[in-house]
Amino acid sequence: MRVTVWNEYRHELKNPVVAEIYPNGIHNAIGDPLKEQGFAVRTATLDEAEHGLTDEVLNDTDVLIWWGHIAHGDVSDEVVEKVIQRVWSGMGLIVLHSGHFSKVFKKLMGTGCDLKWREANERERLWVVDPTHPIVSGIGEYIELEHEEMYGEHFDIPAPDELVLVSWFQGGEVFRSGCTFRRGSGKIFYFRPGHETHPTYHHAQVQQVIANAVRWAKSTQGPTPVRGNAKPLERLETEAVN
Repeated sequence: MRVTVWNEYRHELKNPVVAEIYPNGIHNAIGDPLKEQGFAVRTATLDEAEHGLTDEVLNDTDVLIWWGHIAHGDVSDEVVEKVIQRVWSGMGLIVLHSGHFSKVFKKLMGTGCDLKWREANERERLWVVDPTHPIVSGIGEYIELEHEEMYGEHFDIPAPDELVLVSWFQGGEVFRSGCTFRRGSGKIFYFRPGHETHPTYHHAQVQQVIANAVRWAKSTQGPTPVRGNAKPLERLETEAVN
């Protein structure tokens, strides 16, 4: 399975706290555990040509993982459209944390994707609300993160096709933290945790959810839809209309 991990890769170059937590970049912190599980992983970052998402890369990607935060506006509309078309044609997409405000996610959702937030280093408990879903296979009842950024409802997204995880925060808020959607032939999973100043992507259960989501999001090749003007399969008996 071919996975591309996309990261804007700006925080790690500007913020020493982030650089200490993710010395090789958030993209490699996400990608390396996937390699250990046998996935074929490449990474791409914002400042590469075409943001690292050339036609060749996208056409060779089964599942794209997206992390962005401070540079959503720097992503070219042309690349955004290419990513969206690949999703419609069957590429899986996993959007992490503040990627909820990315151009790609907002266009696929058709909503503003806004929410409440607070940086207070508080505890987050992500409760599994659909224990039968393959994305949470092997996770148990919940994931507990000692320190995270709070995201709170109302989250301005369409009603998810499936709600897999709901977060509770120490300050009292709750949030739909694991949501699936389908767009065309593509599967999308939004997964909330992952603020850059916390070691969230080093957490074993978080890594497992991402790996499970990659397996879930991979396209299952069915028949190619046929659209447009179609000839009848059977002979049609027509009568002249006077």
